[in-house]
Amino acid sequence: MPSIDALDAIVIGSGPNGLAAALTLARAGLSVRVYERNATPGGGMRTDELTLPGFLHDQCSAVHPLAFASGFFRRFELDKRVRFVTPTASYAHPLDGGRAAVAYLDLERTADALGVDGPAWRAIIGPLAREADAVAQFTGSQLFQVPRHPLVAARFGLTAIAQGGPWWNIPFRTEEARAMLTGVFAHTTLPLPSVAGAAAGLTLASYAHARGWPVPIGGSQSIVTAMVDDLVAHGGELVTGVDVQSLADLPDARVLVFDTHVEAAARLAQDRLPASYLRRVSRFRSGNGVCKVDFALSGPVPWANPELNETATVHLGGTRSEVARAETTVASGRESDDPYVLVSQPSLFDGSRAPAGKHVLWAYTHVPAGSRDDRTEAVIRQIERFAPGFRDLILATAVKTAVDMEAYNPNYSGGDISTGLPSFSQLIARPVASPDPWRMPGQGLYLASASAAPGPGVHGLGGYYAARSALRHDFGFRSMPSLAPA
Repeated sequence: MPSIDALDAIVIGSGPNGLAAALTLARAGLSVRVYERNATPGGGMRTDELTLPGFLHDQCSAVHPLAFASGFFRRFELDKRVRFVTPTASYAHPLDGGRAAVAYLDLERTADALGVDGPAWRAIIGPLAREADAVAQFTGSQLFQVPRHPLVAARFGLTAIAQGGPWWNIPFRTEEARAMLTGVFAHTTLPLPSVAGAAAGLTLASYAHARGWPVPIGGSQSIVTAMVDDLVAHGGELVTGVDVQSLADLPDARVLVFDTHVEAAARLAQDRLPASYLRRVSRFRSGNGVCKVDFALSGPVPWANPELNETATVHLGGTRSEVARAETTVASGRESDDPYVLVSQPSLFDGSRAPAGKHVLWAYTHVPAGSRDDRTEAVIRQIERFAPGFRDLILATAVKTAVDMEAYNPNYSGGDISTGLPSFSQLIARPVASPDPWRMPGQGLYLASASAAPGPGVHGLGGYYAARSALRHDFGFRSMPSLAPA
């Protein structure tokens, strides 16, 4: 039994989901303490000088499509707490010969620029963008439930099937439109085409034309700072530099919330969990990894197509078939010679990221799980393909292989930044099929990480849902506390 001086709740891990859980519980008036293994909070939302002094690089997340769409962040009113810049274009995809497809915030501008494929783009993305809030509700909760907006969910599902199979080219006549969708589909580490990859990409593409893909001023760390400030303001505690290896090392608490990979949660709590649950979560699989490369640059990326300077996010890899081939190669356990590369240049919109006239560039490419390969040269070659002269601007680089990514954050098993393969089956059952997947069967145990529904992304929803479940089941709350600024 907990002692009389026990805490109400302990949260292990201070990523966006852990902090969302902690501040929600603290807002309810509970005593909450967060334990973080690193010296600073944030998980994948840290911003540090990785290359040279004065160059601020985001450790994992850089651009935040979910900042204005997430149900948690909207309740938290993140846009009132953190300064964002929303570029006029959400993402872009260059092709050889100086061509490029650009997903502008303005859907009509995007469709007009696509020419003959403009009507198809309007027909596929337009209805979802107009119902972006419903898309956010449907995709930002567990899929193992009856949707609140069944017609939107049905349209979304049919579109994902249409773009997730070998018939995905049928609506389009040009490489530009095909490539632009493929680039956003490839945010997952799945082979393409796939229904799960299409679903993830369609979600992001919908937000691109609704509220855009904003960039936080000062880096992703500014989001962490806002969340920690709210936690502390409501009586919560944050303890850093503590790597929890056993629950016996923690003080008594009525509730334990794990912002960890489900494997770590199961290991720490195995004495409190039934064997049947341990068997079920043992089948939860991690996906492939990423190799991340950060650059300090003497100037902006010299894109062959200057329209790419309207966005912080660029998808590289060439045509739809080239990107699909690269992702399928990685899914088969091999490195791609011509990889898909996701890059972001936030310093175009936030001058605080680099010294005057200088820039930072954030990039990653997909690699097999557990890869030790340094893919810096492959990334540079792919950028040079669409930005001749890029190499001459490089002042310094910093690389994290897939193994390094796991060392930085153990939730990234094998370098998997999704904390679990985002396959269709593992989005329905994440980590198990349950009407309340955040509530573990042990008394007072909850899973809040991206291993739980709704899965990967900086949205805080896994933590919010875990806290909501704990408030109802362990503390008897019938309504949830307000998360809005005082």
